[in-house]
Amino acid sequence: MQLSRLAIDDLVAIEPRRFGDDRGFFSEIFREEWFRREVADVALVQENHSLSRRAGTIRGLHFQAPEHPQGKLVRVARGRIWDVAVDIRLGSPTFGQHCAIELSAENGLQLWIPVGFAHGFCTLEPDCEVVYKVSDYYSAANDRGLAFDDPALGIVWPCDLAGATLSEKDRRHCGLAELPDYFVHGG
Repeated sequence: MQLSRLAIDDLVAIEPRRFGDDRGFFSEIFREEWFRREVADVALVQENHSLSRRAGTIRGLHFQAPEHPQGKLVRVARGRIWDVAVDIRLGSPTFGQHCAIELSAENGLQLWIPVGFAHGFCTLEPDCEVVYKVSDYYSAANDRGLAFDDPALGIVWPCDLAGATLSEKDRRHCGLAELPDYFVHGG
């Protein structure tokens, strides 16, 4: 596996090796000892799988607040997405900034998003399946979000926002200025 550090500290793109032949390919997509040594020394305890039927579906921006914050290792099993991580760590030099990367079944890239980031994605084609491992179990009581369309974030989503498919919950998240200080950079 090869990793690339992104413009915001602690965000990492991971490219697993693929071994191909006329049957297709084989790829080892996760190895705990390598991940803990090279990326983050955390346990990944739950795996989630979502299907988005329509291109232009936006999911996010999501995170879990303390007591159950989650880091996420995200990959695409089918289709292509524009994956976005926003730094919401108070005191971070990149607070409120984001990184975006295309993840697809074809490129096999994965994105590590540590605790202290809001995460979301936009589907670039129909029938996208996204699979992600997380560092803590889902907690409805700690489920939070950030407005995907907050102008303060400057995210350019690759779809027509007026026609985007979103959940009602994702349409109601607060902007960055109203977000409580859930996470502190470096602590």
